This record gives sequence, structure tokens and C-alpha cells, in this order.
Amino acid sequence: VNGRVGDSQSAIGAIVYNDQNGFHSQTGAYLTYAHHLMFSRNTIDLNMLSFGLSAGLIQRKLDETAFIEFDPIVAGIVQSSSEFNLDFGFSYHFINFYAHATIKNLLKNDGININETSNGLAISNFDNLTNYLFSMGNVFSKFGSDWSFEPSILFSYKDGTEESFMDYNFKTYRSFDFGKLYAGISYRRSFDGADFTFTNGSTSSQKLQYITPIIGMEYNNFMFAYTYSNQSNTLVLNNGGLHQLTLGFNFGCRKEKYDCECPSVN
Repeated sequence: VNGRVGDSQSAIGAIVYNDQNGFHSQTGAYLTYAHHLMFSRNTIDLNMLSFGLSAGLIQRKLDETAFIEFDPIVAGIVQSSSEFNLDFGFSYHFINFYAHATIKNLLKNDGININETSNGLAISNFDNLTNYLFSMGNVFSKFGSDWSFEPSILFSYKDGTEESFMDYNFKTYRSFDFGKLYAGISYRRSFDGADFTFTNGSTSSQKLQYITPIIGMEYNNFMFAYTYSNQSNTLVLNNGGLHQLTLGFNFGCRKEKYDCECPSVN
């Protein structure tokens, strides 16, 4: 949930989530404050720089009750840890162009992880969950046309593990009287490879790759989207892929202020 504070250039938002994957689960809540600096003099040539700060409380759990009992490092209980963290980011919009940068998890937290040390020196720094995200894109459309096209890219770098990947995205929009239909595809490729051995003894390496198509619809104030992520590697984590459904409702909407293809601003 997010929105502007009256007619000011500030905005607030909140998010509550509950995520579970196998033995791991995570529950959290974030509060966000953002402020916008306007450089444009009218509503035609949008030119805006925005800053935002989020504060969150996260609880992480690891259910070890079904683990192998005789393993000495397994406690056989539900490991739980709560932490406080901060995210900071900024966005720049110029008409239909946008660029975003975010630093997630500014503070160090061990969570349910254990940092490995040898002779007092760190081997694995699991307390560093900082993630740097950079993205940019542009929406192209002809004047009077109901069609628009949006290419974009996203780069992610995790400081603690030095993992990085790039997303290449393309979306197409079609406007109607009732709202909008859109479809797109995303290709993710990791810059970090992993070596593995076949049963015949030969070795090979691969870099994580995902292909994700997306379809969605905006009908009046309702929003629906479906995505399917499929890993396109020789060795995969999951043969069935990942399905995701998103439902949303826009309320308290004001008349679009700027003449641009910029839903995050309008």
C-alpha cells in the first residue's frame, strides 16, 4: 500500500509479507518514506528525482524437526531469529525514461546463519545480506497509438557472496477503454558459474539461466498478472518451474498528473 501525503511531494507506503519455501520461511513488515524533487515546470515534460528509505522487521525460521536426528549440527527444532534492517533507494524519471538504484539490507544481521571462522578469520560471512540493485528502461509509443513497448534491464550484486546476475526484459502494452493488457518476457543470466560432474566422470560448468514469460491485465481498478519462471540449464533446481499469480486493486486514485507512460508516478 502506498500513496502521496496530501498535495505534498512526499509519500509513504507499507508492505506485509509471509514467504515459505521448503523448510525455510520468512515473515516481515516494511514502512517506507519517499520524497520527490521536481525539475520540470509543467506536467508535459516529467523530470523528477525521488529518494526513499524503508525500515523493516523480519523474522526468519528454519524447521529442522524433520531433519536427520543423528546429525550433530542439527538441533531438531525450529530455528528462529528476528532482525531489523534498512533499505535505501532513488529513482529518476524523465518523460518515459526511468532509472532506479537500491541498496537492500544496509545493516549486518546473522539471522539463522552461522558465520564460519578459522583461527579467528572469517571463512563465510553470512551476516552480510546487502544486495545492490540497478535498473533502467524506457517506454516507446507513437502519439495516438494504443500500443507501447518497454525494454528494460536490471543488474543485481550480493555483497556477501559476490554473486551477480543481469535481467533483460521486454514488455508490450495494449490500451483499451476498460484498462490495459500486457505481455512480456524476461531472461536472467548469472555471471557466476558452477562446476559439476556427470556420472561418466566428465566435468562441465553452467551459469544460472531463467526464462520468464508474463501476461497481465488492468481492468478498471483491478490488476491481475501471471508469470512462469523456467530454469534453462543442464542441471536444474526444479523441473516444474515456478508459477506466480499477482492480484491487486487500486483505490484512492487521482487523475493522472503527467503526460507520460509512467504508472509508478501517475
